[in-house]
Amino acid sequence: MPEEDRPKVGPRHVAIIMDGNGRWAQARGRPRLFGHHAGAKRVREVLEACEDLGVEYLTIFAFSTENWKRTQTEVAGLMSLFRRYITQETKALNEKNVRVRFIGDRVRLDNKLVTLMDQLETLTGDNDGVQLTIAINYGGRDEVARATRRLAEDVAAGKLNPVDVDEETLPRYLDTRVLPDPDLVIRTSGEARISNFLLWQSAYSEYEFIDTLWPDFTAEELARLCKGYGARDRRYGTVKA
Repeated sequence: MPEEDRPKVGPRHVAIIMDGNGRWAQARGRPRLFGHHAGAKRVREVLEACEDLGVEYLTIFAFSTENWKRTQTEVAGLMSLFRRYITQETKALNEKNVRVRFIGDRVRLDNKLVTLMDQLETLTGDNDGVQLTIAINYGGRDEVARATRRLAEDVAAGKLNPVDVDEETLPRYLDTRVLPDPDLVIRTSGEARISNFLLWQSAYSEYEFIDTLWPDFTAEELARLCKGYGARDRRYGTVKA
């Protein structure tokens, strides 16, 4: 990547709502699953670009808690795609020193997929390259509800005093407890909403809503957005003296 395209002060953590696979496929007269397969291939290029851009953490929204409402054919196809992606990419991800984590509620996922997820997390557990987090059966509200339930259980068990619960406490119970909050959240496809993604963590994130459909998203576009992030003034509710 040309030096002039690299951000001087880029985001440490980028989170992406990968939207537009279905529309991309339909525009080409193909079924929606064709677009999902194309979108999965795009992840590889974006992940490789993160290392070049100095992005340490990449979190991608693969399947939401609401996506179960889609047709049975599409849901089954997506689950098959997840299993295939993990199987095919495991070796490459490990060789590239990528650390993989999954967030979301695994209870509803099939056992074979959960096993593959567990194995990939274990295999890459000591890697210290780009930290890739994949959200599957994830919803921000569901995550906060599950975290609150675990917190309440600790209070009931006497492990936590209710008076000590503050905004620093709940994050320790979230799926993302070992991750920094995202600096930049990108949504592709022209939709301008966050769709229940990282609700707690993105309170002070910078957002970019772009028209590009996810299968058309490129490393160059990621570099442009990271460079634009570097020009922003992040004040976290304060003002400069």
